[in-house]
Formats: sequence, C-alpha cells, structure tokens
Amino acid sequence: MSGAGISTAAGIPDFRSKDTGLYANLKKYNLPYVEAIFDIDYFMENPEPFYTLAKELYPSRFLPTKTHYFIRLLHEKKLLLRSFTQNIDTLERLAGIPDEKLVEAHGSFATASCIKCRKVVDPDDIKDMLLRAEVFWCSDCKLPVKPDITFFGQSLPKRFYDRIEDFESADLLIILGTSLAVQPFASLVDEVPDHVPRLLINKELVGVHRSPDVGFDFKGKYGKKRDVALLEECDTGVEMLADLLGWKTELEELHQKGHAKLKAQWTAENVIEEDIKALAEQLDTKLNIPEEKESKGAQQVEPK
Repeated sequence: MSGAGISTAAGIPDFRSKDTGLYANLKKYNLPYVEAIFDIDYFMENPEPFYTLAKELYPSRFLPTKTHYFIRLLHEKKLLLRSFTQNIDTLERLAGIPDEKLVEAHGSFATASCIKCRKVVDPDDIKDMLLRAEVFWCSDCKLPVKPDITFFGQSLPKRFYDRIEDFESADLLIILGTSLAVQPFASLVDEVPDHVPRLLINKELVGVHRSPDVGFDFKGKYGKKRDVALLEECDTGVEMLADLLGWKTELEELHQKGHAKLKAQWTAENVIEEDIKALAEQLDTKLNIPEEKESKGAQQVEPK
C-alpha cells in the first residue's frame, strides 16, 4: 500500500503536510474549501481551478523514486502480489511495474473521459490541454473532460473492490508514505489475516486506533506483536530494507538505469517536438498570405 509520501522525493507534493502539502498551497485558487478542487460537483460548475492545478501535478517530467523501483524490484523477484496506491501520478507505471500488478485506488492521469457520457479521450489530447491549463470540453456533451482520477463524490474504480481479496493471500503487508486518512483505502490494513506482519515506512505514526481489530498495534497492547514502524522518509526506509535483504546494489542499478532510460526517451521526444515545430514554422512562412494583402484582396471581391 502506498500514498503520496513515496512521490515527494520526485518533486510532487503530498496533500496534508503542514507547510508544503498540496492543500496548504491552494489559497491562490479562491476555493470555497480546499477539498473543492477534487469535488466532482464543484468541478462540473467550475473546472478551471483543477486544470490550473493539474498543470503542476501532471507527470510529464517527474522521475520515479527509489521507493517506486523498490516495488518494481519486489515484482522482479516474484514477491509482489499487488501494489495498491492512492497516487494519481502514474510513476509506478514509469518505474516499470506492470499494469496487472497495480491497483490505482484513486485513478490516474493515464486515461481521461467525459464526466457525463464517459466518452474516452485520447490521453495525448488532454495532456496538451492540461499542460496549457485549458479546460478540455467534450465535443458531444459540451461538459468538461476529466482525467480518470477519483474525485470526492465519485465511486472508486471497480478494480479496487475486485482485488481486495488479494489481502487474504498476503504473507507481508508493507505500507509506504500514506497518512491512512482516507477511507476506504485506510481500512485495507485490516484486510490481511491476523498472523500477517505489517511494516509501516512513514515519517510519522499513522493508523493507530483504540481497538484490537482496527489499525496498527505497534506496542503489542492487544497481544498480536506483528506491527513494525520505521519512521523515515520512504526512500531512506526502502534503502535500509534493501540493504538488510542484500538487494542494495540491485536497487541502485534499477534506479539509475530506469532514470537513464526515461531521460533518453524524453530527450528523443523533445528533439522530435522541436523538429515538428520547426517544420510547421517553415510551412507557415511559405504558405501564409500576409494579412494586409489578404484584407485588400477581400475588399476587391464584389458579390455578384
């Protein structure tokens, strides 16, 4: 299970940190309340704030963190049953974690559709609009198109509920970088059997409740003695864990090679974009008729 804390090292803000979190920096959008930017009813009436924010959040040039590559390493070692994430940034995909291993509980930027008719939009088309902070309107409904991110007031993806049964088969649950403040995701920690150990890697303790059946019991108060907390930044925590497992070198190599591959890919894409832009400018120069001549020509044509 993972949350925004695994992506902060990539430069993506989490939601609830006091001074640096996303919600702490939304005053400039003049929202009625901070969560409104992810409220489906508010979005239908006023999509501009979300599109403006989405430009900052869009995973166009963010690189996966070591934590993302640690999850990838678990997969390569055939130890990853499933990765449930609250994140919408698609960095798991960029790190090379297969789609079938992912459950994006709150959706992602990977796909987009009309909020009414559900018409699917080409991801590249909406990407262009998001990066310009311009609202994409459905050509059929004339209502705003939205990346398939789960907003307040919307149901979670069907896949989330379909895959909850995976927890019954787990023999270890690792929880990374989440405040466990949002349901129903937070309650997933209780879906593993009572004998299954649970490891929290996070900057602070979360998920502690006054009940033997809900949340963590780090002090062994209720006799289970299966919960462990490592209070560190996620990347630091997975580095420590990889070292203990004898995987430190493999993690470093996966991280470095992954970044090199993505940077090379982005460089190639930039070159292609610049070439296309240059060709377009050349065509404009050759084909465009100056406005003054076009205007005079129009004045000379008399209707018959």
